[in-house]
Amino acid sequence: MSDPKQQIVIDYHDRTKHRMDGYAKGPDTLDWDAQPDPFRRFDGAEQIDLPLLADRLVIPFSALSSDQPVAAQSVDVSCVATLLEISVALSAWKQYGTARWSLRVNPSSGNLHPTETYLIAIAVEGLSDGLYHYRADAHALELRCRFSEAALSELELSQPQLYIGFSSVHWREAWKYGERAFRYCQHDVGHAMAAISYGAATLGWNISPQLMWGDDGLATLLGLDRQRDFGNAEREHPDLLLKILPGGQSCDGVGPASLLTLAQSGQWFGKANVLDPKHLYHWPVIDEVTEASQRPENAASPAVAAVDTSIIIPTECSETAGKLLRRRRSAQSFDGVTVMSRQHFSRCLDQLQPRTQYAPWNTVNWHPRIHLVLFIHRVEGIAPGLYALPRSEHGQALMRDNMRPEFQWQPVAGIPDSIPLQQLILAKAERTIAKLSCQQAIAAESCFSLAMLAEFEPTLQNAPWRYRELFWEAGAVGQTLYLEAEAAGLRGTGIGCYFDDPVHQLLGLTDNTLQSVYHFTVGGPLVDHRITTLPPYSGKG
Repeated sequence: MSDPKQQIVIDYHDRTKHRMDGYAKGPDTLDWDAQPDPFRRFDGAEQIDLPLLADRLVIPFSALSSDQPVAAQSVDVSCVATLLEISVALSAWKQYGTARWSLRVNPSSGNLHPTETYLIAIAVEGLSDGLYHYRADAHALELRCRFSEAALSELELSQPQLYIGFSSVHWREAWKYGERAFRYCQHDVGHAMAAISYGAATLGWNISPQLMWGDDGLATLLGLDRQRDFGNAEREHPDLLLKILPGGQSCDGVGPASLLTLAQSGQWFGKANVLDPKHLYHWPVIDEVTEASQRPENAASPAVAAVDTSIIIPTECSETAGKLLRRRRSAQSFDGVTVMSRQHFSRCLDQLQPRTQYAPWNTVNWHPRIHLVLFIHRVEGIAPGLYALPRSEHGQALMRDNMRPEFQWQPVAGIPDSIPLQQLILAKAERTIAKLSCQQAIAAESCFSLAMLAEFEPTLQNAPWRYRELFWEAGAVGQTLYLEAEAAGLRGTGIGCYFDDPVHQLLGLTDNTLQSVYHFTVGGPLVDHRITTLPPYSGKG
């Protein structure tokens, strides 16, 4: 292999696999009272409180997958506040005894939330032109950089410009998960991307991922390379920039060079808070894979997937999108008896098809690289067993060429032809998938569990930064499963702990062509009524 960075990434992935005889390296002990602060702030920056307006939304969740466009809302501070409230804000506080913790609309591995959200606003009514950091704990924006009028005068703009940027504080995940944490940070970016996409769709807005940005440029744009503003605080790694496209707005707007000029000539404010004053461990391998998977400036964007015009299976959910997005939760356990209806199951799989004109696939609009293997336990009219859901013809060819030759690859009766679900083998697999999922019963007591297989080594060829994109796409798949489970009256949860190579051995995978990068499970939840649920922003109007 000629690319040393690609080899570092592959070595990291292999090193951080969980194995039957030992887990990936992590901390020997955890002090939950010393957990890193889940909320970043920039002390000294002007804070703009945002209103809570999501309860006013009347758009039904069903409209997000309809062929009738949602009426586009105007781009102003109220709609920005709504977008953030239904995508990356707090969704509740939980309390059990003296313990109290927050939940967010976007999920996170271990509820640790390494993902930070930034906003760039130009000519947005109610906001000064500049870069903002979003404080989820206060539902507020912090003005990090005010753009100069001189630099703004050089732009010729006919409409507002709005961007969402993401970064990751790797230590938040590494504190608990050690070396494997880099994977989970990338999952969380994918969940956040998809959450923003669903939120934007509720407002009639589209999304365009700005993949021409390299990590160094994005760090400058978001102020992440400003040593004086971080001091001893944990650094953030740049991930991705999304452009918000209201209504029929084109992708054209402020180019990267002009955005960088605005940031470099602007006035900066605020100092980052320290999240954890005492780091008991250091994981150099995370720094190594972060460096090796750096995205260069103007890297070639992946080919955009063709628009899928297949007929969408409608949802039976009548709830408003705003309410459903905010009540998403991660299941802690399942009842082991709930049977998922075939209609709900078909709808769920249908929404995993990469229709790039709909949320969330407008954020991961490249040819699909994530394909699914399902362990079906309790779905109406479908026999328990192992099934495959390739998300492209190329993916199906890879799966058939690399998985066990004895697999049957038969279509499933009662599933619409537009959904390429294939029966591999009939068998009760609850004990098997529980064992493979680090002995977690939640994978067995559900309606179905699944493994996400990535087109791995072929994707990394001469582009090691695409390692992160594989996990982003997997996160988007997970976010879709979360919401479709909620819409069906069920619940989902992501599973990051599984025994990597034993999963591959079960499927007959013998090399790095396909690798499992994320697991997920959906079922009937058991609710712990000892835990009290409190509103996310008590006293805030």
